[in-house]
Amino acid sequence: MFELPPPITTRIFARVPNDTAAGPIDPEWTAGQLAIAPAHGVLEGPSFDLDGNLYCVDVPRGCIHRIAPDASVELFIQYDGWPCGLKIHRDGTIFVADMKHGLMKLDPKTRRIEPVVTRYKLERFKGINDLFFARNGDIYFTDQGTTGLHDATGRLFRLSASGELTCLLDNIPSPNGLVMNADETVIYLAVTRGNCIWRVPLLRNGMPSKVGLFIQMTGGWGPDGIALDTKGRLVVTHVGLGIVWLFDPSGEPVYRIKACEGTHVTNVAYGGPDGATLYITESHSSTVQVVELDAPGKPMYSHH
Repeated sequence: MFELPPPITTRIFARVPNDTAAGPIDPEWTAGQLAIAPAHGVLEGPSFDLDGNLYCVDVPRGCIHRIAPDASVELFIQYDGWPCGLKIHRDGTIFVADMKHGLMKLDPKTRRIEPVVTRYKLERFKGINDLFFARNGDIYFTDQGTTGLHDATGRLFRLSASGELTCLLDNIPSPNGLVMNADETVIYLAVTRGNCIWRVPLLRNGMPSKVGLFIQMTGGWGPDGIALDTKGRLVVTHVGLGIVWLFDPSGEPVYRIKACEGTHVTNVAYGGPDGATLYITESHSSTVQVVELDAPGKPMYSHH
């Protein structure tokens, strides 16, 4: 539909160890994965703290890594879980979307991790994947599990700042990354196995209406992590192609960012001195890759 923008190639920022120190992959995880999935782990969930440290996760090993500004990597915590998404609250608390247990929180001082919410109406989640903070303290998160076109029952939830859990959508074929627009009236939702981005407008009461398909993608496995910049442009990782797209507010591609290693690009976070450096997790190479762009990312709720 659109002319392809010329490719921009990333460079390596850091390599994250994926064996020795962290131990073996959980065999329960391996049994449920496709044969084409990365065999050694899944690097995901990048997010910066206020000191400029980048946190990311290795899903099947239950690892959360901390990468310093000088690119040195520390195994911050390892626990019995499958951490998939990670965001840092403005008070410093690390919130984790854990596919095994639910929504978790991690105290960066004590390194203690504990559950926030593990069930909806007494039932376990399918396997939550990613999360987003609204300015008012509400947390939006996706419940993906193994849903897809064969089982379009993935869900989008909101956990209010007061603790009320609401299911906003329950008919999604593999909900993954999510982000809100600048005035927080719309949620953009990566639907991996539908290979598309949904646009989820919110009514004044906070409930969705007139949900539509915003961007239809082709090839690869589909979109994973997404982010927004200060120009209202949407960054989308395209797993299987090794491409990160940047779409303008109307959905037209502006940049095509090609991973310098691997094709399993999973998620993104804006950082750097001016906030305009895009940090990309890539699972096949277990690397964090970077590229400089022309606008900073939308400030996170955690940094206000």
